Amino acid sequence: MLRNLAVAVLVTVVAGFAAQWAAAAEATLEATIKQAYAATIRSLASTGPKAAPPVWRPPHRDTLLSKSLAALFARDDLYQDESGEMGNIGADPFLNGQDGEVKNLRIAVTGKPADGRALVTASFQSFGKLVKVPFRMIWEGGAWRIDDIGNGSDSIRQALSLPYECGSFMKKPCTR
Repeated sequence: MLRNLAVAVLVTVVAGFAAQWAAAAEATLEATIKQAYAATIRSLASTGPKAAPPVWRPPHRDTLLSKSLAALFARDDLYQDESGEMGNIGADPFLNGQDGEVKNLRIAVTGKPADGRALVTASFQSFGKLVKVPFRMIWEGGAWRIDDIGNGSDSIRQALSLPYECGSFMKKPCTR
């Protein structure tokens, strides 16, 4: 009887820790997306040469995005610098459009964390329309990071992985 009581207490304690860990992981997932949208709102509100950078540029790129997604955005920036042309993304993936606003932001963990991966959806009002942006998250470097934005053919990772006509990384110089 004492043994059964000890086992029941141990199971309760372990379950409590598991629930706390899951809640902490979800809060951290939400915190990463909140930070990304705080940077997006600052970027939308600022203009000129000292405008706040979007999430996919430093310093946010290195703290909020996975290493592989950050590298794809950096490659797109390099292409734009070298060619003077638009890169492989023509819209702000955090707004799901070229222009927008973020009002009434809500963040939901839509795929519970498992094996260092999770799904999160941000929803907000932009010019009176509901916008939903799905994020694939990965646990990397001791934090939850954005590893992809969008689903299927609308994936930012997929768009950024397309080849470029030129660039130092393509071993074909661009002519401006």
